[in-house]
This record gives sequence, structure tokens and C-alpha cells, in this order.
Amino acid sequence: MLTRDDVLKALGDLAGPDGSTPLISSGSLSDIVIHQGKVYFSIAIDPSRAGVFEPLRKAAEDRVKALPNAAGALVTLTAEKPKSAVASGDNPPQPGPKAQAASTSAGPPGVKHIIAVASGKGGVGKSTTACNLALGFAAEGLRVGVLDADIYGPSMPKLFGIRGRPKIKTGRTLIPMEGYGCKVMSIGFLVEEDTAMIWRGPMVISALNQMLRDVDWGELDVLVVDMPPGTGDAQLTMSQSVPLAGAVIVSTPQDLALIDARRGVAMFQKVNVPILGVIENMSYFLCPSCGTRSNIFGHGGAREEASRIQVPFLGEIPLHMEIRERADAGTPVVVTAPDSAHSMAYRAIARSIWSGLEKGTAQRAAPRIVME
Repeated sequence: MLTRDDVLKALGDLAGPDGSTPLISSGSLSDIVIHQGKVYFSIAIDPSRAGVFEPLRKAAEDRVKALPNAAGALVTLTAEKPKSAVASGDNPPQPGPKAQAASTSAGPPGVKHIIAVASGKGGVGKSTTACNLALGFAAEGLRVGVLDADIYGPSMPKLFGIRGRPKIKTGRTLIPMEGYGCKVMSIGFLVEEDTAMIWRGPMVISALNQMLRDVDWGELDVLVVDMPPGTGDAQLTMSQSVPLAGAVIVSTPQDLALIDARRGVAMFQKVNVPILGVIENMSYFLCPSCGTRSNIFGHGGAREEASRIQVPFLGEIPLHMEIRERADAGTPVVVTAPDSAHSMAYRAIARSIWSGLEKGTAQRAAPRIVME
């Protein structure tokens, strides 16, 4: 069985980023993760010299792949400091309410607006909403891309009904997959569906950054980022490293979901990302047999919360079997039932968001946290 010591031994005489100190003692090597014989780790570098360090990344990856019991290796470059650097007292700056310093970090070339679709917790239908919103933008004639930023639970391949792997254009640049007129990128295209993603923070951030910047998105009016649920490291770093035009918060009406939605709003406000609005998902259930309306999760809570925090309320999406069934089948309701009330609701929200962006919701520069 392959062990961490085997990997360290293979890397033993490989020089680190400074060209002389061994990589394994340079402080730039992240935790080593081994899963089913595959080895994952990252190397912290100066992001302005990423091209210079590509041979180092490849050399480390090739050495590990050559080990007798290695089923494969994935080595990434990152500007995130590994835990060893933090432990030595070299503490990175922590974001807070005043984290508003401008960064020269730009989004992918050709992308006009980047918006995040987020939630304070899982299970509120955020990914289904992000998918149908993206298709709502496309139905309005816009050029749209979707970045699935949920590394641990990627949903976009399933929601868009896309199979296969992205092709390489040149070097490390990937051509995004396409579904229903949208360009789509997800870690789900690069790993097997049943693979457990057990990466630690720096590796997740590096993968997200590469899916954003090492993909040929072309000319887009809007790039929809399906954020991971919650307010952890991946969400915060994405918010800080990408010049977001704003964030859309998805919540169900009940108090438990709204408590977490408030945390999501607070996180974006602390890093100076505008809140484009709040969507109340699973707002009510209309019985298809008798027409009786039931407020299963309550009703109106998200509208009241939006009013309380003084952000736009974008609309209600009902809890309905058609939305769920079409999502599971990879045939989203906006494109396969375009005249339905559900499709119209998503399209109306998409129009409202786009109108806000075009009227001058500034695409602000991200706080100064540098990524590769």
C-alpha cells in the first residue's frame, strides 16, 4: 500500500521553488492526500511566476506517478500558504469587515459579469436554481457560462445532462463543455461520479482557480458561479479572488434556512460583494391533483428577510415535482418546458438580475488576496 513516506521519499532530492531547498522541507508542500492509490498535493508558489514553476509541478507529479503502487497523481500550483507556513508564524491576512482593498486581479478575459449563486446551507435547491437561472439568461439572448464551484458535491453535469471530459485547447487550457447553449465547467467532468473528494483547503482553492482561469470561456455576458453551500474557506476565497458583480442568495422560507442565509449575506458584505437579491425557493406547494396550496416550509420568510436587510427580493420558486423530475433527468425546466409557470418565474428573475447589472451594479475589484 502506498504511504505518505513513499511519496516524500520520491520527492526527496527534488528542489523546491527557490531552486535549492528540497521541496519536502521548503515549506511550500501541502498536506499529502492518498485516496485509492491516487496522490494529491499542491505546491505554494509566487503566482506571478506560475509558468516558471510548471516544470517543478510536472516533475513532482511524474515522480509520484512512477511509484510502484501509485494509481495516479494530481499536483497543483497554488498561492495559498500550506499549513506548515502558518504554523511557523507566517500568518496570512484574515479578511474582516474592512477587507475592501482593491486588487489588480481580473476575471477571465472576455467575461463581462461574474455572479455567485449562494446559500447559507445545503438542501435549499441552490444548484437547481443556478442552472435554471443560467438558462434563463440564455433564453434572453445572453452568452452564458456556468462554473460549478462545489468541489465536494458537483451537480452541474447531472443538471445539464452532460457526459464526457473537457478537451485541451493548448497547454493547460481546457475547452468547457456545453449544454443547452451554455458553457459549463465542473470538477465532475474530471473525476468519476462516485469518487469522494477529500481534498484540503489549498487544493480545493487551486482547483477552483484553475477551472476559472485555465478554461477558454470565450466572450460571455455573464458567468454564473454555483457556490458551495455555507460560508467556509472555499466560499470566502472565491469571493475574494474573483471580481464578482454580485451575489444571489437562495433560501427556503423557514427560520432555520433564513438563519443560515443571513450568514451568507454577511459573508459577502464583509468582502464588499454587492447582494443582487434573495430568492425564496420551495416557496409553496401546489397540489397537481386538487390544486390546494400548502406552505410546507412556511411562506414569505425570504421576502421579509430581504426587506429587513434592504436588498432586492427577486421572486418565489414553488416546490414542484416537474422542477425536480426535469432536474434529475438533465432536462432543466427552463429549456424543456419554456412556457410553464416555473420557467417563466426563473426567466423573470434572470431578467431582473440582468437589469440590475446593466443599470450599474459595479463589478468591483476583489480584496487583495492573490491566487495563482
